Order: sequence, then C-alpha cells, then structure tokens
Amino acid sequence: MDTKSVSIENLSKCDGQSVKLQGWLYNKRGSKGLYFLLLRDGSGLVQCVVNQSEVEESAWRVAEEVTQESAIRIHGTVSQDDRQHGGYEVHVSDLEMISKSEDYPISPKEHGVDFLMNHRHLWLRSQQPWAVLRIRNRVIMAIHGFFQSQGFVQMDAPILTGTAVEGTSTLFEMDYFDTTAYLTQSGQLHGEAMAMAFGKIYTFGPTFRAEKSKTRRHLTEFWMIEPEMAFFDLEMNMDLAESMLQSIVKNVMELCESELAILQRDLEPLKMVSNPFPRITYDTAVELLQSRETAKMFDERQRNLEAELHSLDTEKEEKQKRWGQAKKGEKRRIDTRNNEIQKRTSEIDEELRNLPSWRESAQGFEWGSDFGGSDETVLTWHFDGPIIVHRFPHGFKAFYMKRDPEDDRLALGMDVLAPEGYGEIVGGGERATDLAFLEKQVKEHGLPPEAFRWYFDLRRYGSVPHSGYGLGLERTVAWICGLHHLREAIPFARTMDRLYP
Repeated sequence: MDTKSVSIENLSKCDGQSVKLQGWLYNKRGSKGLYFLLLRDGSGLVQCVVNQSEVEESAWRVAEEVTQESAIRIHGTVSQDDRQHGGYEVHVSDLEMISKSEDYPISPKEHGVDFLMNHRHLWLRSQQPWAVLRIRNRVIMAIHGFFQSQGFVQMDAPILTGTAVEGTSTLFEMDYFDTTAYLTQSGQLHGEAMAMAFGKIYTFGPTFRAEKSKTRRHLTEFWMIEPEMAFFDLEMNMDLAESMLQSIVKNVMELCESELAILQRDLEPLKMVSNPFPRITYDTAVELLQSRETAKMFDERQRNLEAELHSLDTEKEEKQKRWGQAKKGEKRRIDTRNNEIQKRTSEIDEELRNLPSWRESAQGFEWGSDFGGSDETVLTWHFDGPIIVHRFPHGFKAFYMKRDPEDDRLALGMDVLAPEGYGEIVGGGERATDLAFLEKQVKEHGLPPEAFRWYFDLRRYGSVPHSGYGLGLERTVAWICGLHHLREAIPFARTMDRLYP
C-alpha cells in the first residue's frame, strides 16, 4: 500500500491524507464491530478507529488480539477531531501486528512508586514520564540556545578528579591506577581555567554526591550546567542567572503546551518568572524567617491545608457513592480522580506533619547557619516567583568564594530559590582572586595543597575578577513540571537504594 509514513506529531500536516503509522498500543476500547486503538510512537498519541466493515478480516483479527504495548503498523486516513488527542484521529484501512506484547506489567490502574521505579524502563512509556522527559529535553535545548546566543563556548570538565570541590564527605572514591580518584562533584574549578582561556564558557555534564540522604530533593547522580565568566562580578552573575531562567521557562511554556497540560501543571507560578527576581541579602532573609509575618503565614497555611484536605475527603466520599451505579467509562474517570485525590492527600498529610518542625526551624533560625530545605521554602512564601538570596556568612560556603570587601564575615555568594517548595536551583558567586587567601583557605578546609597547584596557577598568571554558578537540571525540571520528587525528572534515577534498572 503506497502511503506516506509519518510521525504522530506531524499529523496536523496530513489532514485528509492516507498515512502509515508505526508504534505501540497505549490503550484499547471497543464495542460491537468497532475498536478504538490509542497509538503512541514516541512523538505523541493518536486515536485510531477500526471499523469491522471497512477492513479486511486479517486486520480485524489484529484489532481483536492486540494487547497493551504490542508493536503495530497502521494504514489509514487522517481526520481532524478536536475532541481527540492532538486534535486528530486516524480511520484505519489496514492493521498489522509487528510484535505482540504479553502480560504488560504496567496497567492504567494505580501502581505504587516502588513498583513503577522498579519498572522504570517500561514506565517511561506512560504519559506522565513521557511529558516530563520531553520537557527535560526542551530545557536542555533552551539552555544551550541561551548560552550560545550570549557568546559562551561549551566546554567539558573531567568526570574523574583528584580532589573535592564541595566537601570531602560526599565523594565517591575509586582506585585509579594505584592512586585515589573521585567522581566529580562539580566542573567549576576546571571551568575557571577554561574561562581564563575563552572568556565565557559553560559545562554541561553529570556530577555525583555521596550524600546519605533519602529526601525528595536528592539524587546521587545528577546533571549540572555550570557557566564561568571572566570579568564578571556578583551582580553580573545574578543578572545572568535570572535571564537564563526566564529564557528557559519562556521556551518551555511556548513549545511544551501539551506536555504541561498532561502534567496538569498550574501555569500561573511559571508566568511570574518573567518578572524581575527580588534580591535579598542573607541578613534580610534571616529577619524574614524570624518575623511575625512568617508566623502568621504558618497559621494561615495550616488552616488552608486542613480545609483542602476536608474538601478532598468529601469529594472522594461522594464519588465512591456514585461508583457502584456508574457505567464503565464513568468508573474509569472516578478511579482516575480518586488516584489524584489520594496523591494530593498524601502530600498534604506530609506537609501538615512537617509544619511544626518547619516553624521551629524558621522562628528559631540563628544568624550564621545555612538554610535548610524548609527554610528556603518558607522564604519563598513571601514572594510570587523565584528570589535571589546573596551575601552569605562565609563559614558554610566553599573555600574559593570571595569575601565581601565591605563585611569580611560574608562571602559573595548567591542562591536562586524557586517557589512552591522547590528550593535552591542555582548556587554560585564571585570567585576569590587572591593567591595567599586561597592557599590559606585550602589548608583551613583540610584539603591537600598539592592537588590545587594547577588551580593556584590561575591566580599567578593574569588573575581577574570572575564569577559563575551551577544550575541543577533535575531540580529545574522538577520545578517547571511541578513534580514532587527529583527521581521523576531524570530517565533513570540513582539514589542511595537504587542502582537498577
């Protein structure tokens, strides 16, 4: 049959035409003499209508026998239908089985997180992870587009390193030809060397932290984007981070409308990213945490969460009463909504359990301490979009951070905090340029000076003011998608208890 082979995402260009589609069966429903096959091919979903009176007997048998995730080939005519996925459906003229799937383990019913993560290699085919990872791809492309348009050169930092960058307690150690090597925590130090050669560079690669943490904000392997810029001060660094994030979010909202809809992402918080980011000092942030206004926010948040929980419980009870009398399609919709309610209820229960400790941390926060995840969340309650906190006490910042010339207690660092509880997505600052200061810092941090001789050379031969930062890709994707856990923002998550699949 002489038909054009197309992908589902391009069906809008083929209205009224005969086409060939190849993909996998996502779902099937039917009635006497009619089957509706929901086909996916990696680029999208489309409903394919098989009418027994319009196809050969062999094609009809395939429609009867095809199972979830079987690979099939479809010939048919494209027809516009705004009610369907993507606004089009295909009226089938022929249907072939490529490979039949037997007992596919992931069904439309609700599965536990552990089950889904154990079957991540198959779960990737489902709509939600499909949407998330397409957005991840768009974020990556937006990052490259932004930096390339700004005159940056992409460079690569080594994954194997000889020493720590972010502290010795979170290093993955390995034997390296009879010496000790580590998986990199950051490409920053090598990025500084490359910035001295090329002016403005960015690295984009995997980084590793051996943190024994099981929170939703941690992965042991994740991807970092790290620009380094010669002749940039702290203010210029903050300007760049703000522009970058605004560019990323704008790009995703323009080009991933259907994916965001699948995730049911509330777009209002993302729209606020176009506004200038409020910039507050660490001192101001501490005052906000300890303020009466924050105390009132805790009370209001608890009331709102309890009210939402009561409303969800009532809705679930009403739907359960209707379920017994409902038809098959309505039962599916009720089950889907009940799963959504259960997920949101679990999130509310978790936050209500956490609120007392969050309040204690915020109201009793002491100057000189680093912000915890809950403190970052509480700070963003005071603003509509991302914020930038800058000029931190140097005690908990990296050894290479430049001191504030107006207050030696402070380091010229900055963090960008995302709203809605996502916390730090960018961290960076201005780098120290004084050789004697850096040599002293390395010793005070218990690091081996001989491992940093090459790094000290950057201050010996034409040292200039320079800055940079790191953007966590998974944290950024999780925030944009509205995900609860970072493990969903990467194809195959690596955590303390997960090395497979």
